[in-house]
Amino acid sequence: MARIEERLAALGLVLPPPVKPPPGVMLPFRPVRLVGRRAIISGHGPQGDDGAIAGPLGKVGAALTQEQGRVAARLTALSILGSLQRALGDLDRISAWVRVFGMVNSAPGFNQQPGVINGCSDLILQLFGPEVGAHARSAVGMAELPFDLPVEIEGEVELAD
Repeated sequence: MARIEERLAALGLVLPPPVKPPPGVMLPFRPVRLVGRRAIISGHGPQGDDGAIAGPLGKVGAALTQEQGRVAARLTALSILGSLQRALGDLDRISAWVRVFGMVNSAPGFNQQPGVINGCSDLILQLFGPEVGAHARSAVGMAELPFDLPVEIEGEVELAD
């Protein structure tokens, strides 16, 4: 078993299958685009074990607490890892997490977006370690996100030769 898969299993975590968009929604893009030694990660949201969008949905700071937003960001990291696993075949091919861009569906006045997106960053660092997992990051508030997602996260990784 590969190193990252072993760490996921040790934490009792399972990567979700490909996302099941809401009825009538087409996603005319790739979840991960491979370009040379880079994997560009499209925006992902939290998924359940069945691939469907995971709830609760809504604005952090109103419908969701900061902690619920952090959990959604962690689920989003698992969604991203699932897409990377399918695109790369082996998560151990990742030599560096380059950047993470986290968007939080924020209620007016909510300004703790970094604490929400830490749910993603913390899992990446836990799985990949401080060298490979270190990444540049933004965590910003948005007035709305698609499908009322609490978070959407995109990013980029570098691949080993």
